[in-house]
Amino acid sequence: MEVSVMSSSQAKICKTELGCRDLRSCFGKTNYKNETFSRKPNSVSFDKQISRLRKAGLRFTVKAVHSEPILEAKSSTGSTSLDSLRLFVGLPLDAVSDGNTVNQARAIAAGLKALKLLGVEGVELPVWWGVVENEEMGKYDWSGYLAVAKMVQKAGLKLHISLCFHASGQPKIALPKWVMKIGESQLSIFFTDRLGQPYRECLSLAVEDLAVLDGKTPIQVYRDFCESFKSSFSTFIGSTITGISMGLGPDGELRYPSRHKPAKSGTITGVGEFQCYDTNMLNLLKQHAEANGNPLWGLGGPHDVPTYDQSPNISAFFNDHSGSWESPYGDFFLSWYSSELVSHGNRLLSLASSIFGDSEVSVYGKVPLMHSWYKTRAHPSELTAGFYNTASRNGYEAVAEMFARNSCKIILPGMDLSDKHQPCNSLSSPESLLAQIQTTCNKHGVEIAGQNLASGGLEQIKKNMLAENPIELFTYQRMGAHFFSPEHFPSFTEFVRSLNQPELQPDDLPQEEVEATESVQMSSDPNIHLQTA
Repeated sequence: MEVSVMSSSQAKICKTELGCRDLRSCFGKTNYKNETFSRKPNSVSFDKQISRLRKAGLRFTVKAVHSEPILEAKSSTGSTSLDSLRLFVGLPLDAVSDGNTVNQARAIAAGLKALKLLGVEGVELPVWWGVVENEEMGKYDWSGYLAVAKMVQKAGLKLHISLCFHASGQPKIALPKWVMKIGESQLSIFFTDRLGQPYRECLSLAVEDLAVLDGKTPIQVYRDFCESFKSSFSTFIGSTITGISMGLGPDGELRYPSRHKPAKSGTITGVGEFQCYDTNMLNLLKQHAEANGNPLWGLGGPHDVPTYDQSPNISAFFNDHSGSWESPYGDFFLSWYSSELVSHGNRLLSLASSIFGDSEVSVYGKVPLMHSWYKTRAHPSELTAGFYNTASRNGYEAVAEMFARNSCKIILPGMDLSDKHQPCNSLSSPESLLAQIQTTCNKHGVEIAGQNLASGGLEQIKKNMLAENPIELFTYQRMGAHFFSPEHFPSFTEFVRSLNQPELQPDDLPQEEVEATESVQMSSDPNIHLQTA
């Protein structure tokens, strides 16, 4: 059986091979969902995938009988003009890692070719501070990322760059070695929770204007990094590179690390904890309290709050009725905590705009979708993450104003999430929160781009892309073995195709497309099961 990737009903069949030749030695071990990485560039393997494909009678081919991309023809149906939709796919998080080696180079090259044939506009590439400037301050090695940019350019795709000033736990990519060495003796450069536990995956926003990095401030170091990037990639910027995302915190998002560990899938997420206990954050809080005539309020964060994994009703602060969050002290603390986050975002986005503003690229920043407990009055997950958003207060007004002021666009992850798939009793509503943020951004003229949080959810993604609130760009995360598996890739192909044309009945399709559609449907055979990324 051959799985065929179809163009529109007016075009010939585009048969795409993704495995037997180019991807045979590609995406290897898949240790966790949705991302696929081999730690050794020379040991990546797709052999197990191919073996199972063959046993299932399934074959992919990378030659095109007719190479028109699926997104070639445009339609005017839907609330959003399809002419304005731009679809990207994220490359593996560790496409470039140790020693600036391009990992899975053959896999990436084959994947880029397949995406081009599908009609995808481009790919997103994470660029890590801890890879480029790893050994010492000011010593940059862009070689691996330049090699990927050339591959993308050769494939005829566009490139969106994500500048990552944070670390990654999986795959393991740390902050630069020289920064971590400073952190060994100066833990106060990291965010700290009320038990004194530091979060070592990004720097505290309270040190950004302090000369804590060998005589330089983090803002100066970030600026030098961005300037070096602009110079090194000048031949790509404005042509191949069309967008740059500025890293703003944990996972690149504008937020505090209110959860030190990601929540387990299918479980009710706790409210998280406030991250204001490093020396420098406490100094800022103390100064703010004294300036407001309440010095005792500057001694620390709220004391009557739950721990990371607890629900909001465990203690008094987040209670829906008469909770401390509604008291004068609660308003004081939450206003300060959120304003520090917005000021931090303003510093970094204004830096990015000043450097890339004269280039033909759009600048983006990511805002998280902290949807747990949204149906409560207090919205505790948003409060601990730094968004003073409650049932009676729109905490995203200040955020949208800040993005508008810097002429930047917002990336919203979680567009694959729907309310009906949230755990019972979680009081979560990703759809309501997404609608609130979108409405606020539209009010301030801020364009929105989207991402998914997990593999799948294609119907929900499509619903959000074609909704009344327009999406300027969508990046599907992320390329890997699961992405190209028969469990996933045929449905992604149908998703891309469905963005281009309305639903058609089998009788409306040419015979060869009916056969191709049946082939794709056969790939969902429950007996076919591949290791997922």
